[in-house]
Amino acid sequence: MRFKIFIYAIIISLISQTCKEEKTVEFQEVTKTTTNNKLLEIHIPEASGNDDISKNINFSIHQHVINSLNIKDTEAPALKTIEESIDAFNNEYESFKSDFPETIIAWEAQIDGEVMYQSADVISLSITTYMNTGGAHGHLNVSFLNFNAQTGKMLKNEDLFEDYLAFTKIAKTYFDEEIADKKDLYFEPDNFTLPENIGFNEEGVILLYNTYEIAPYSSGMTEIQIPWEELQTSLNYL
Repeated sequence: MRFKIFIYAIIISLISQTCKEEKTVEFQEVTKTTTNNKLLEIHIPEASGNDDISKNINFSIHQHVINSLNIKDTEAPALKTIEESIDAFNNEYESFKSDFPETIIAWEAQIDGEVMYQSADVISLSITTYMNTGGAHGHLNVSFLNFNAQTGKMLKNEDLFEDYLAFTKIAKTYFDEEIADKKDLYFEPDNFTLPENIGFNEEGVILLYNTYEIAPYSSGMTEIQIPWEELQTSLNYL
């Protein structure tokens, strides 16, 4: 009887693994632009393979790009496509030049995405946005988007961990080591908080603090790598 149960468990495991493999999606880089575009460069990953999973992932990527290009008030009508956002950004610049014809400042924006990590369980993407709309300097921002590889649904940072508290303690240790000799550059170096951006790569987990998140502009970004072997008991996804 035990032998039959053992064989049954193996069969279920193989079926489960096969289902995961069947749902695997692939990515290719695509460029987004319009005939009226003079200011933007957009190169982002596009998922294909499983229609439902790909649709969910691509929708989230597109929404992120659309939101990144929104420089108007939140009351403005929501744009539905990246192409609409591209044209809106260009139109805003033309309106700006019309209101301030003496300006010599040219707007620009660039968005680049890449797949950082992909397994049968989780997919991590990085979207880097650089935008200059006439300030003293441009603004650079990096966002990590994590997806359930079996559904294509976005994952919150808390969803990535089986033991969120245990991971936070590990992360704090690595954070303290990273800033040990430059604590004076950070706003509150002794008040540790996890960053908005947590993602995976082949080496393990990446913590990324964007400019201004925990330090002034002159300090740039803070990136911390935590190796897989430190995380075996705290992660939901490997």
